[in-house]
Amino acid sequence: MSSTLQILVIDDEPAIRQILAATLTRAGHSVEVAGSGRAALMRLAKGDVEVALCDINMPDLTGIEVVREARASGVDTTFIMMTAFSSVDTAVEAMKAGASDYMIKPLRSEELQQRLDQISDLRGLRGENETLRKLVVGRSDDRCVALSAAMKQLDRLVAKVAPTDSTVLITGESGTGKGVTARSIHQQSQRAGAPFIPVNCGAIPENLLESEFFGHTRGAFTGADRARKGLFLEADRGTIFLDEIGELPLELQVKLLHVLEAREIRPLGSEQVRKINVRIIAATNRDLKEMVAAGRFREDLYFRISGFLVTVPPLRERREDIPPLIRYLLARGAERFGVAGKLALDAEAEDILVGYDWPGNVRELENVLQRATILAEDGRITVADLPPNITPTTPAGTTLPAAARGQLREQLRDFEHGLILRAIEECDGDRRAAAQALGIGLSSLYRKLEEHEQGRDTPEA
Repeated sequence: MSSTLQILVIDDEPAIRQILAATLTRAGHSVEVAGSGRAALMRLAKGDVEVALCDINMPDLTGIEVVREARASGVDTTFIMMTAFSSVDTAVEAMKAGASDYMIKPLRSEELQQRLDQISDLRGLRGENETLRKLVVGRSDDRCVALSAAMKQLDRLVAKVAPTDSTVLITGESGTGKGVTARSIHQQSQRAGAPFIPVNCGAIPENLLESEFFGHTRGAFTGADRARKGLFLEADRGTIFLDEIGELPLELQVKLLHVLEAREIRPLGSEQVRKINVRIIAATNRDLKEMVAAGRFREDLYFRISGFLVTVPPLRERREDIPPLIRYLLARGAERFGVAGKLALDAEAEDILVGYDWPGNVRELENVLQRATILAEDGRITVADLPPNITPTTPAGTTLPAAARGQLREQLRDFEHGLILRAIEECDGDRRAAAQALGIGLSSLYRKLEEHEQGRDTPEA
């Protein structure tokens, strides 16, 4: 998947400039021209030109002098020198001055495009390495096996949309795993080998959003001492994940809509647009329809990003996923905190974790388990290791006495059984409908009923 480049053609012969500009534009690149070395240096000073095709013999400045002055001023452009066969020695001298390659005139289109592809790949790898150093990139294994029907449906939708280039909107409460879902879409797509750039739209100061998104040239504003590619160009050929998209100000929403429609961006301070090849995945925990009605989110942008809508269900609606999720998070937490061996979780503590509603969802569950991992004695997590806000309390707000905690598992089972029976009654005996109303699978409902009956038949010790 080739990437577009910002190219400057530097030659004092108008015909050569015109032919090369037309050829490179047809190949999908953004092209500008300069008829002299001085004019080239003025354009290069903005810092956003990625490749310069530079003639060596020019009347005001030679190509070698252009390369030397550009390098001395900190310009990061890749130079390909153009020369006649008789000047190959001069081209080698230009490479010593900082050029990357040379080609002999007349340039062949196929060979030129091959060189540009190589440069694009090298610059892309360097940019990805820089991006990885600056961004916190999630793990590729941060999904555990889901048991609930809701999550299996989510996995099915992800598998369907991932191979396409469709824009996706992921909705769900805070902490449900919208970022994990976005990364899963990227990893199952044809762009999996290209960058995945996550962006928290609510974490970037409003006055920096446009520069962060679209980049800027050197000198575009006070403090812009060097050019910046911007996150959309960092994600070129890959996926950009716009988390908390509802936080974007209206002015930037207009510009994002243009990006979606035209597939091009214009860095601050630049007069040139750049074509981009980026898949956009957005996410929000807010009601965008309500924001549209209130005039705080553009309706046309909402329709653009919500062509394929995916909703990640909260934990309280998929409680059968909590036990395997607990085991997964405990294993990951033990690795992170250097805990030797496997952590065990008492049955009473697990019942509390499964019964809790988790308003912060997976993120809150992980925080609770990290705390419990630190407090655990002898590799075993007990009720005492859980935070007070999720453990059952007496009406006065004090923790239950030890004797009552000993019967906690039975009390929770009775409470759960009562909820199930009530749901079945409200659904006129339809157990499948009751399971759906409770947010659990039908097999889980039958298993819980059976476990309760077995518990009643077991004689007390």
